[in-house]
Amino acid sequence: MEVQWNGVDPLRLGTPNVAFNLIFSLLFGVWSAQALEMSVGKIPFLEAVNGSTVMLPCTYASCIGIKNLYFNWQFNDNGTMIKVCESVIASEGVKPDVSIYRERVEFVGKNHENNISILLWNITFEDGGQYTCFGRNPKEKDKNHSAIFNLIVVDELRVVDNTLTIIIASAVGGAIALLMGFMLLKNLTLFVLAKLEEKNKECLVTSSGIDNTENGLSGSKADSKPTPKKK
Repeated sequence: MEVQWNGVDPLRLGTPNVAFNLIFSLLFGVWSAQALEMSVGKIPFLEAVNGSTVMLPCTYASCIGIKNLYFNWQFNDNGTMIKVCESVIASEGVKPDVSIYRERVEFVGKNHENNISILLWNITFEDGGQYTCFGRNPKEKDKNHSAIFNLIVVDELRVVDNTLTIIIASAVGGAIALLMGFMLLKNLTLFVLAKLEEKNKECLVTSSGIDNTENGLSGSKADSKPTPKKK
């Protein structure tokens, strides 16, 4: 017996190229999620005083790990990229042998927690500018990434005027204190009024008992006398 399907088209995968492109896109998305990433932190700049020592932070991350990870630091000198240091990390936890090409530079990462930061000693105004932390991971088919950190060298740090902040904080604090004082006074007033009302009720009850006694009403002391017996 022949079965016929009416109104329903059979499922089609499409042409081989479409299916291949779909599979490739999925695989590429997964591979991209595992790509190497370099980071200089949430604040990619620093303002430091001339003559001080500063750290330029940089860490790397890879979901599938590293193998012979190459990294370097470069300084942008008016458009010319000058290499500051470079090295290769064989694998996780291995301390790299870093080559340093500029004076007053020290590598402090030691590959601790994927850290490849550097120190700049006794900085000068010429040290100010843009620094790039670059990495390339052969384990990810030489996937590379970089992050930029800006160093600003000044004579002295700017003094921040906190007058407006102090005024606002004082105003808010005063308003809160005033509100708390008002609520406390309100509760105290309600408590006193409740006590006065309770005392007034007690006075009314006592006064009513005294009136009944004096007028010889039922329930008073006058009714409490025994009835004389007949002889």
